Amino acid sequence: MQIAIASGKGGTGKTTVATNLAAVASREGRRVAYLDCDVEEPNGHVFLKPEITRREPVGIPIPHVDPALCTLCGQCGEICRYSAIVHVGKQVLVYPEMCHGCGGCSLVCPTGAITEAPRPIGSLRVGRAGPIEFADGLLDIGHPMSPPLIRAVKAAAPAADLTILDAPPGTSCPVIEAVRGADFVALVTEPTPFGLHDLKLAVEMVRVLKQPLGVVVNRAGANGAELRGYCATQRIPILAEIADDRRLAEAYSRGVMACDASAQHAATFGRLLESLLARQGGAA
Repeated sequence: MQIAIASGKGGTGKTTVATNLAAVASREGRRVAYLDCDVEEPNGHVFLKPEITRREPVGIPIPHVDPALCTLCGQCGEICRYSAIVHVGKQVLVYPEMCHGCGGCSLVCPTGAITEAPRPIGSLRVGRAGPIEFADGLLDIGHPMSPPLIRAVKAAAPAADLTILDAPPGTSCPVIEAVRGADFVALVTEPTPFGLHDLKLAVEMVRVLKQPLGVVVNRAGANGAELRGYCATQRIPILAEIADDRRLAEAYSRGVMACDASAQHAATFGRLLESLLARQGGAA
């Protein structure tokens, strides 16, 4: 089973939920894999403290044009939706920063003038945090495209009873790449106007992908009536409400997980795990 932890905005507590779910599940005897797909700013390692056993670069294939074979037919430029390769006058220009590495240009080249060479975009780390299998990625500074690295992180997932995907914030391409294929998407939000606004965007995204979803309310308190009303109207289950507790914030600031800082929060995440497993028809 794969559970994606996502949110419409940053700072809602995705990593708090994802790491604590992984910890609680592993302590119940399940084989758990935690994948930090927020490759622009991964921080799951701060809490799980894994021992990294493998590091490797990740790249995307960039076209190289052999002018001796190129007939300037322009088919490569026509197929590229991102204008990463264009026919200008008597030459073909390649813009590596715009290339998505799809390989379409080399496929349509009638003379075989286009070959591909990898261009590094980031790095993959794989290891273990106690019984938890761990993987994350770190996008190189200045590189604009994270989906290929997110795919590499997901591909590194070992066989497990439960895989937790810690997605990037927002509703753009990186998030879609992270949650795609998950059995269930848990959207973490907070009872604020901004939290509700961005939750609505995230709900629309997940529904377009036709994936089952539920909501986890972090920093829950008495001011969440509008949020609860929206979920009720949209028939979205609220899977758990995590209390607005100073102890949790203090533990977070020290890199300590909530389930280790408070028995109350450990029980909350245990119930959340049961709810998620039950909605998918069973436990591991």
